[in-house]
Amino acid sequence: MKRFLSLLVALMMFSVLATSAFAAEQKEAMVRIVHASPDAPAVDVVVDGKTVVTNAAFKAATDYVKLSAGEHEVQIFATGTVAENKPVISQKLNVEAGKSYTVAAINKVANLELLVMNDEAMTTEGKTKVRVAHLSPDAPAVDVALKGGDALFANAPFKGVTDFKEVDPATLDLEVRAAGTNNVVLNLPQTELKANTLYTVLAVGFAQGEPKLDAIVLTNMSESAMPTSMPKTGNGGASNVWLYAAAAGLLAGTILMFRKTKTN
Repeated sequence: MKRFLSLLVALMMFSVLATSAFAAEQKEAMVRIVHASPDAPAVDVVVDGKTVVTNAAFKAATDYVKLSAGEHEVQIFATGTVAENKPVISQKLNVEAGKSYTVAAINKVANLELLVMNDEAMTTEGKTKVRVAHLSPDAPAVDVALKGGDALFANAPFKGVTDFKEVDPATLDLEVRAAGTNNVVLNLPQTELKANTLYTVLAVGFAQGEPKLDAIVLTNMSESAMPTSMPKTGNGGASNVWLYAAAAGLLAGTILMFRKTKTN
C-alpha cells in the first residue's frame, strides 16, 4: 500500500508540474520583426527597455521569438544610438497568448511606423497558404497575378495585407502589376509554394528610386519550430524545459524505485 501511495503521489506531482509548464507556455506569444522601411538605415530594436535586435538592415527579418502576452513598448533606433535614448519611433504592441505575429517597420524613415500582422499556423494537409502585404510607400495599389493571367490578389493598397489564400503546392511564375492594368512592376519567377507551409510575401522598396521594388518571402512558423526566447518578462521559455524535465525525472525515479521494491 505504501508503495502504491508513493507512486500515486509521484503521478500527482508530475501532473502539477507539467500543467504549470504548459500554462506558462500559453502565456506567451510568438513575434518576428522585419525591417521594411526602404530609406531607413540599419536599426536596433528595443522591447521593454531591452535590446532584442541589433544592426538589422533593410529587408532583414528575425526568426520567431517568444514574448509574454500583454502590452509592450517597442522602440526603433538607428544602429548604435540606443544609449542616446532618441528612438526613431516608439510604439505600443499588444500580443495575445498562443498567437503569432509579424511586426514590420514600414514607410519612409520620416514617417516610420509599425505594421502588425496576425499570422496563421495551420493549413489543410497537403495544401499551402499564401498572402501578400503591400509595403512599398510610393507604389500604387497592386494586383498579384500568375504571369500573363488572372489576379490571385487584387487591388492591394499601400499597407494593405491580404487574407491567406489556400492553394495547391506548386512553383509559379508570378508578377506584381499596377491594379487593374497589365503594367508589370515586379516579376516573381519560380516562386515555390511547398505543401503544409504558409507564406507571407512582402512587396518592399520603391517603385521609383532606390532601393528598387523587391519581395521578401517569409514562411510562417511550423509546429516544430524551436524559437529563440526574448529577454524574459515572466516565467517562460527555457524555464519550462526544466519544469518538464523535473516532472519526468520525478516520475521515472519513483516508478523505478517501485519496480525494484516490488521485485525484492
